[in-house]
Amino acid sequence: MTCEVQVSVITPCYNAAATIQATIDSVCAQSHRDWEMIIADDGSTDGSRDLISQAAARDSRIRPVFAKSNGGAARARNLALDVARGRYIAFLDSDDCWKPDKLEKQLAFMQKQGCAFSFTAYEYVDRKGQPLGKIIAAPAQVRYRDMLKNTIVGCLTVMIDREQTGPFHMPDLKSRQDLATWLSLLKRGYVAYGLDENLADYRISGASSLSGNKWTAAKKTWHVYRRQERLPLAKACWYFCHYAANAVRKHI
Repeated sequence: MTCEVQVSVITPCYNAAATIQATIDSVCAQSHRDWEMIIADDGSTDGSRDLISQAAARDSRIRPVFAKSNGGAARARNLALDVARGRYIAFLDSDDCWKPDKLEKQLAFMQKQGCAFSFTAYEYVDRKGQPLGKIIAAPAQVRYRDMLKNTIVGCLTVMIDREQTGPFHMPDLKSRQDLATWLSLLKRGYVAYGLDENLADYRISGASSLSGNKWTAAKKTWHVYRRQERLPLAKACWYFCHYAANAVRKHI
């Protein structure tokens, strides 16, 4: 495929006025400069659109896409994917940030490995962006069955080489659409290669919401197993037990 830039950064945004500027700043601060950042605003009503427009006016590499109405993260990401001009696709949500050398190190890693799908380690930070002392390590490789047992791949760290995979979209799910996307790629025979270096910050909104988010994530993961992957009940239960144990381990 012919690409106009090397990396397209895909950022869905919905009512993220409190955090979107920090996210944009972390991309603008990258040591690797050949990128575009496509921010798909999903019908925000809190001033996010103005912040995105102002950022785009300052840096032509930032490309806003404004949805007519709120359709969810998957649709927002797909709007951005439809206009992406990069060979490599990287994902970064509107409340997360990257370390300044994230793109440079991950691109070098992918080119050395010759891989189509990579991810990195990342750390949890609080609402103000302060580290919480928890880093999620990246295993060397993740295959389809591994991903079913352990959803270890952080969306904010993923990079995909479309020259190898061809165009792709996320399934239109309300949640866990990223997991379903990784599974669809791995099922095709690709392997996700992990760069075990902390290159991103995952923002936790608060302890009270974290426990609720865990329960919601578990229900949505089950939904992916049964409805998206169409796993038989016994097999889905077996994988879900592994997923639950690994999820507890990840948050200890």
